[in-house]
Amino acid sequence: MKFSNSLKFNAVADWWDEYIAYSALKKHIYQLEKQQQALPRQRGHDLESSEREALMGGITPSSQTDNVFKPLLDYELNKIASFYELQEQNMMQELEELEELVRSKDEESLPAADQRYMDDDDDDDDDDDDEDDERQATSRTGDRIPPRRSSSSRRRSKSNGRAFPSAPGVSATLSQDSSQSRMQRRHSISSSEDNVDLEASLASLSQIPEGYAVQTSTGDLRGSSMSPKRPKAALANLFNLVKPTGSVSSSIIAPDTIWTAKTNYAYDTRILFKRRITTLYNMLTSLRAFVELNYSGFRKILKKYDKITYSELKDHYMHDIVEEAYPFRQETKDRINDAISRLVSLYAKCITRDDVSAAVRQLKVHQREHIAWERDTVWRTMISQERRGESNGQAKALGGHLEVEERATLTIPTPMGRLNLTAKKMFLAAAVIIFAVLLNVQSVPGVEANNCFAILMFSTILWATEAIPLFVTSILVPLLLVIFRVFVTNDEKHARLKAPEATKFVFSQMFSPTIMLLIGGFTIASALSKTNIDRVIITRLLSLAGTKPSVVLLAFMGVSCFASMWISNVAAPTLCFTLIKPILRNLPPKTSFAPCLILGIALAANIGGQSSPISSPQNLIALDEMDEPLDWGQWFAVALPVSAISILLIWVLLLTSYRPSRTVDGEGLVIKAIRPNRERFTAKQYWVTFVCLVTIGLWCVEKKLEGFVGDMGIIAIIPIVAFFSTGVLRKDDFEQFLWTIVFLAMGGIALGKGVSSSGLLSFVGDSIRDLVGGLSLPAVVIVLTLVVLVISTFISHTIASVLLVPIAKEVASNLPGDHQRLLIFLTGLVCSTGMGMPVSGFPNQTAATQEDDMGQLYLSNVDFLKNGVPASIIAAIVVATVGFALMLAIGL
Repeated sequence: MKFSNSLKFNAVADWWDEYIAYSALKKHIYQLEKQQQALPRQRGHDLESSEREALMGGITPSSQTDNVFKPLLDYELNKIASFYELQEQNMMQELEELEELVRSKDEESLPAADQRYMDDDDDDDDDDDDEDDERQATSRTGDRIPPRRSSSSRRRSKSNGRAFPSAPGVSATLSQDSSQSRMQRRHSISSSEDNVDLEASLASLSQIPEGYAVQTSTGDLRGSSMSPKRPKAALANLFNLVKPTGSVSSSIIAPDTIWTAKTNYAYDTRILFKRRITTLYNMLTSLRAFVELNYSGFRKILKKYDKITYSELKDHYMHDIVEEAYPFRQETKDRINDAISRLVSLYAKCITRDDVSAAVRQLKVHQREHIAWERDTVWRTMISQERRGESNGQAKALGGHLEVEERATLTIPTPMGRLNLTAKKMFLAAAVIIFAVLLNVQSVPGVEANNCFAILMFSTILWATEAIPLFVTSILVPLLLVIFRVFVTNDEKHARLKAPEATKFVFSQMFSPTIMLLIGGFTIASALSKTNIDRVIITRLLSLAGTKPSVVLLAFMGVSCFASMWISNVAAPTLCFTLIKPILRNLPPKTSFAPCLILGIALAANIGGQSSPISSPQNLIALDEMDEPLDWGQWFAVALPVSAISILLIWVLLLTSYRPSRTVDGEGLVIKAIRPNRERFTAKQYWVTFVCLVTIGLWCVEKKLEGFVGDMGIIAIIPIVAFFSTGVLRKDDFEQFLWTIVFLAMGGIALGKGVSSSGLLSFVGDSIRDLVGGLSLPAVVIVLTLVVLVISTFISHTIASVLLVPIAKEVASNLPGDHQRLLIFLTGLVCSTGMGMPVSGFPNQTAATQEDDMGQLYLSNVDFLKNGVPASIIAAIVVATVGFALMLAIGL
């Protein structure tokens, strides 16, 4: 959560204007950044004044911004200190008054003897008897009289009321002859939630009428006014005062104090003190949190200021100014902590019978309830929406367009009302109709193959149109494969598998070592991001780029490609777009460098998707389809040169198309240099780096260790255990993995096994044999590259690999020589080159949503058509030529 949101979420609502104005200070920092960038250009026109300032030790740009920013910080600090001193003074005064009241109650004796209350209660009982006689007489006249509770019922209600001492207010039950004004006065004292004056409440309690009842720990000594056995009940209660052993109760030997007595007066007194102590405790803890939150605000805003303006103000201002201010001094913090401890002692004395641990526990419960009540419901709703991914403008994790509300394409009036049909609903209906038709029409020979063909077409339509989420379609695939009995045995009979055997088979194929490798890749990416290693490495690399636009563009493209290799091409562009925000803020209006840089990062991230086996799901699907998967060394031998050449050629294309080195006025553009992260590596970061390097090294030499580890999926368990067992990653991190991509890959694997087992692949192979008959291997490579490029441009890269990799495998089986791995490898690489449309992969989708400060999009569809399509063709040609030659060189 951003600190500005955290500040709003944790602040006391009534004190909001007294907190540090974090958002306003951040806006001032961005304004100072622009002024700082403009300063060198202004000074460049006056060389003489610049030399004079340098010789005389003139003011540097950072000191100029310091002179502007420090008064803003001083104003916030003075505001916070003034408010804190006032609040602390009021709370300390209230604490002293509360302690004085407790001391006065210690010296006060109980209001009256128990015997007097019993005598007065006898009078009440006589009155009750008289009332009973009157009621009986009145009832004989036929008047309707509401039923009256018995005294035993009253005793039960009082006892139940005392069973919950932590309730906000509890009022004692009055006798039936108590006046209405007396009832209202007691209710206002013990039940009202208003902050009434404690002294006035205690004064009213000291004037308890003589008719008030006294309730002891052994029960009600008065007896029942309606029962003829009242004297016996009172006598039984007196016997309860004596222990079974014959010793007298300690309550008789040592009379109760106001804090331990069971009388109504003592109980209501404790309720009043409990409420006031709890309220003051919540106020003091809120004041302590007020100091901590503002201290974090100063620290974070100064860190941001130093980072953006290249200043070194943070250490000086925090140590010499902030920490010397009254609210942030250590003696001030000790004073607040001491006041809280005194309150805990008062609570223990008044409420928990000197049990300090119970007092602390109860006060913390009240504090949690207070915080939960005070926090804004709107912010809780916003945070829950962010966690569930319901915020506006959020892009899907893989493929498709942005999640925006879809308007109805067609409205049909019906007797039940209007039926609004969106494009997705129409595509879903069309897919269902086509699926039903294909099941009943013999399109390919064999029932199993025909059913599999219907499932393949149904899934392809849903994947291409995204009528339902992609991963839902993938989960639907094994269900359809089992229900329509697509799988057959591997023997000569080719008998259809029954549902139980088919279920076991499909699930055993879905969770393959490839899926474990994918989860291991997610683990490494999450660890690198959480420990900030990715940002540290990237900023250090970008700091070497300088200020020349062409070099900065190439540096960001290289970093985007490199990051995609290890943290996936889903997370890498998001990280890079975050890093370029300071650059975009300081660019002149309408400069071409902004769209050029954003598009370059997106295209490079797509290229990075082919650079390592774990950088994208399509690579893992290709490895899974190979009878003998490639090791990481073989993959890098082909993918790294292909990616490097593609990046360089696309860089030249963007420079030619945008000419980013010039502004609209024709002046030379100077880019703000990226400041490297100066924080040192921690022990946790070294541990994560070590585990990642060991895991990648083992993946590279997996073929030599196959007798020990079996498969790369087993090696992928190492980072999972190493990071989650040591606390680097936690359960929440595991839940945030891109599980939709995992299920998407699992559904693709299941569909591939169905196509192979049903005989559909053999039928397709025969058709392909007729098409490629007489063609050489290079000709097949060109045709296959063209087909894969077109399909992967318009649908998800992962779905394209799911559909096309099995076809490439079958094409290879119909060619002379063993080139199965070559064509599968080539298909997987070309799938990542489809980037000509805004919907062509997640990097393009993210780039298409980037906006400037005015809410205007940096890129349009023309940018993608003008530059994305040529870039796709260039990258595909590099794969079909350089990649093909390297594959032959390593023996594929």
